[in-house]
Amino acid sequence: MVDFKKLCKEALKAIKDDENIYNEERLMGVLKHIVRDDMKEEEQIKSVIQVCLELTKVDEPKWLEGAARLYVMNLYKQVKKNRGISKEDPYENFYAFITELTKEGLYGEYILENYSREDIHELEKFIKRDRDFLFTYSGIKLLSERYLIQNFERKVLELPQQMFMGIAMHLAIPEKKEERVYFAKRFYDVLSSLKATMATPTMSNARKPFYQLSSCFIDTVHDSLKGIYKSLDNFANVSKFGGGMGVYFGKVRSMGASIRGFKGASGGVVPWVKLFNDTAIAVDQLGVRNGSVAVWLDAWHKDLPEFMQLRTNNGDDRKKAHDVFPGICYPDLFWRLAEENIDANWYMMCPHEINLVKGYNLEDFYGQEWERRYFDCVEDDRIQKRVMSVKDMVRLIIKSAAETGTPFAFYRDAANKMNPNKHKGMIYSSNLCTEIMQNMSPMEILEDEIVDENGDKIIVQKIKSGDFVVCNLSSIVLGNVDVNNDEELQYVVETQIRAMDNVIDLNYYSVPFAEVTNKKYRGIGLGTSGYHHMLTNNKVAFTSEEHFDFADRIYEKINYYAIKASANIAREKGRYDYFEGSDWENGDYFKLRGYASNEWKELKEEVKKYGMRNGYIMAVAPNGSTATIAGTSEGIDPVMSRFWMEEKKGSITPKIAPNLSKENFWFYNSAYNIEQKLCVKINGIRQRHIDQSQSFNLYITTDYTMRQIMNLYIEAYKAGVKSIYYVRSKSLTVGDCDSCSA
Repeated sequence: MVDFKKLCKEALKAIKDDENIYNEERLMGVLKHIVRDDMKEEEQIKSVIQVCLELTKVDEPKWLEGAARLYVMNLYKQVKKNRGISKEDPYENFYAFITELTKEGLYGEYILENYSREDIHELEKFIKRDRDFLFTYSGIKLLSERYLIQNFERKVLELPQQMFMGIAMHLAIPEKKEERVYFAKRFYDVLSSLKATMATPTMSNARKPFYQLSSCFIDTVHDSLKGIYKSLDNFANVSKFGGGMGVYFGKVRSMGASIRGFKGASGGVVPWVKLFNDTAIAVDQLGVRNGSVAVWLDAWHKDLPEFMQLRTNNGDDRKKAHDVFPGICYPDLFWRLAEENIDANWYMMCPHEINLVKGYNLEDFYGQEWERRYFDCVEDDRIQKRVMSVKDMVRLIIKSAAETGTPFAFYRDAANKMNPNKHKGMIYSSNLCTEIMQNMSPMEILEDEIVDENGDKIIVQKIKSGDFVVCNLSSIVLGNVDVNNDEELQYVVETQIRAMDNVIDLNYYSVPFAEVTNKKYRGIGLGTSGYHHMLTNNKVAFTSEEHFDFADRIYEKINYYAIKASANIAREKGRYDYFEGSDWENGDYFKLRGYASNEWKELKEEVKKYGMRNGYIMAVAPNGSTATIAGTSEGIDPVMSRFWMEEKKGSITPKIAPNLSKENFWFYNSAYNIEQKLCVKINGIRQRHIDQSQSFNLYITTDYTMRQIMNLYIEAYKAGVKSIYYVRSKSLTVGDCDSCSA
């Protein structure tokens, strides 16, 4: 029988604070009302955990640390029981653990193929078990339920430090044999100290037999029956292995367009979007959650008004797709008109008809050249137009945003102007979480070929690969890193760049086109979580003038170290295929961002000489689940509250802002209490240093007018912001993107 007083003492070991508040008497005072004589050991531990949760309040947040410590202790007991081991230390004999899980088909055989018994013994000595007690209660609970390896009866077999070392060993496999253990240690050190997180698919699938390590993908739909169904097939295969997807529909002809010369034959974009909606439900990632897909359309596409109604509750339900996330690709012209001449006409046209009449694809241009061709199409009477005032368009957009949190926004001119690989293509849209922006193009379906193989007729489908974008993500946990310590920050950034670059070579690709594109550009996305946490650590108020300079300085440093790391790997392993002619090579990347210091000039010359390993470097994902694991604030957003109760699957858990205390209490402003125009401005400041984009949300209350919300979109365009994710209102609940959590 377990001694409750002993359990209480164990919980209090984690709490180094006021003993007048956090003491044994408080715990025992509540426990005496729920203790039963017949309680089993596990029930007793859970009882003390529950009391710690119930005692947690905004002015007594540290009870959660006691709950976390007991949860870890109970996890040790569960794992020992599930694995049938009696030894006191469940971490003992790492080699036997890996061998056992490999035989059971839970670890990939490649771990033992690439590491000797001696290597694994050396790595076992490097495991830091006390880091299990770095987790918050929500963090260790989430890790245990969703990330640690379970057997086929859903019982946990793995411990947190074994997980981190397993991930690190997998990510280090592409390194030279003599350096593999060194890099495994380095990856482990950064991950296990919670100074960095890998994307959810990497955390979940690295070390396993099926290792789809990338978060999200982006496909460009070809305007043909075969092209549309091939994109649908791509989405199903990506979803099957836990990936989310962004799908650009801007090339697909509108409703009423001709097919093979027959006028009025096309049903437009919406029926095809509904197919993606139904596939997201049908291919449900082993019953864990539905597939996730964002669908994108240009603001000038003729089907846009219907597209904006996809998730709203009014109208014809046969034209609804409630499980997709619509996004709109805006040219600067749209928001310039909204600011300067909101009653002006806005013309929507069919991309197929434009191609037939003008011989070019309007969506293939941006900036001034796009505007010239847009007005050229507007003035051409041979092209049918659907006309609405800009004011009415904005009203539709904002009504949908307030009701559903969508459409997401993609600022196509800003994205393409700052694209370091504009010499090789075009960025049409973003991904599921609006942070990835890389060159895109549709695949081309060629004629099938019949080949003879030993008398059997084999039909070979021939497809010319387009640019099928892959998101390889990782995030610096800014709240857990001393951002003023350049040596520490550089170490973490360098480690992550190498880890993500290795993901490209290791990845299991459920879609072959993804591998082709991934290895041509070697695009990665270094992001950040814990932004508000970092500000609070440094006593920088979110609403202060100091915040502007602080954000500018930190993100410039991160970008500098990231570029330097990629250039160093290029010197060692070779540059990405399309480096020649890129903004990296010709120096425009540095010029466009105003990097003129001697330090930057030296790096520019280094990049020109040695190249870049990765064509894309930085992208800030929303960091939902992985931020919880790291015990930090999500992404770049302010916290929504200092303290709240979260209800999931029938249980209620108290949640607090990271490291909440009397000293930092007032530095945690709620997102809903911060002027959103300020957040847009700061987003623009950060954006200068990020070659891709940021999952940036707007937080509005019922006090916001339609004009005020519109002005936020206009300010974003003027600040050089590339995307807006959700519009979150207090009356609206929107889900997190688990696929892109990093």
